[in-house]
Amino acid sequence: MAINLFDDKSWLTLRPLTFTRPVADLRVGILTIAQKWAKYLDVAFGYQTEGYLSRKYSLLEAELFINGSICPDGELLDAITNLKDGQVLHAADVVIAYKSSGILHHTAMSSLERVAYLDGFVKIDYPEQIFGYNDVELQKDFALLTKGRTSAKLSSTNTILGDNIFVDEGATAECSTFNTLQGPIYLGKNSQIWEGCHIRGSFALCHDSQVKMGAKIYGKTTIGPFSRVGGEINNAVIWGYSSKGHEGYLGNSVLGQWCNIGADSNNSNLKNNYAEVRLWDYDKETFRKTGLQFCGLIMADHAKCAINTMFNTGTVAGVSANVFGAGFPRNFIPDFSWGGSHGFDVYALDKMLETTEKVYERRDTVLDEIERGIITHIFEMTKQYRHF
Repeated sequence: MAINLFDDKSWLTLRPLTFTRPVADLRVGILTIAQKWAKYLDVAFGYQTEGYLSRKYSLLEAELFINGSICPDGELLDAITNLKDGQVLHAADVVIAYKSSGILHHTAMSSLERVAYLDGFVKIDYPEQIFGYNDVELQKDFALLTKGRTSAKLSSTNTILGDNIFVDEGATAECSTFNTLQGPIYLGKNSQIWEGCHIRGSFALCHDSQVKMGAKIYGKTTIGPFSRVGGEINNAVIWGYSSKGHEGYLGNSVLGQWCNIGADSNNSNLKNNYAEVRLWDYDKETFRKTGLQFCGLIMADHAKCAINTMFNTGTVAGVSANVFGAGFPRNFIPDFSWGGSHGFDVYALDKMLETTEKVYERRDTVLDEIERGIITHIFEMTKQYRHF
């Protein structure tokens, strides 16, 4: 059995994070949304997404299609597994899932029998909801991943408050404190906590990632796989393959893949006047109210900043933005921008690809033609936002 995760209009509202991926490939909690569904249903998964992404995120032959912006839970699972061929599960105007013997786009549902779903569920429509729902999803993923399993032991040099911790095979930590009284702590396979770290749950460190010496990490935080972090982090989600390896603050924020934060860089997550934070909206080409008082940095894949960079409250940095220099850059840093508060130029595509190839090589990864094609497509489609 297999499933496909389809993109609805949330793919548009989640940009720039979704320029490089389907919605279901976003990480919230410990797992990506697609991985959650695959784990719950014990199936393979594919994606129904934008054409230029489909070579990398391909569609599988399947009868069951699930909205990729919706996170699973027990009640949803029951409702979806009970769907019969030719039925669509919906909540008001939201298509949750449908079952069809032929591939059918979620916008063409008129021929299917409608089944109403009346319970609540977690749906990710905007970037700030990733860190907003991270605690809820982290606790659900923790229960899912640790059920029926026995945790490995940490070194006796550590101090653990509570017992809501799971240590996977090969994970190590020395001379650090872990407070699980406010939420669970998950240390993934071959992850490392270096000496002198202080960590409060809920927290997840995914496989093959490291927390550097003396780091202070507060709850509702996820560090994805193959990442390295240090300094002070609070309620942030890092997709994976990214680095914030030095001192500096990251809070109420989301970082994509292949990002790098320079030493002593900081983001603000609260305005001086305590006003509601607004974030850039790609559709409206203006700023959208979030309803939040605390909101930091949204950074898309391949974006980077130099040492001592300062990000204003509610800053959106697009795909492959490269930020440097003194002062606060603007709150919206367009995709493929090169510069800072002094002004921006276009980050030339050939130069970006040359750097990305080197970044991939450091992680024993190849920048293949499919990935090059995706990056090139994003460069062309985001030209309208680069008003330099």
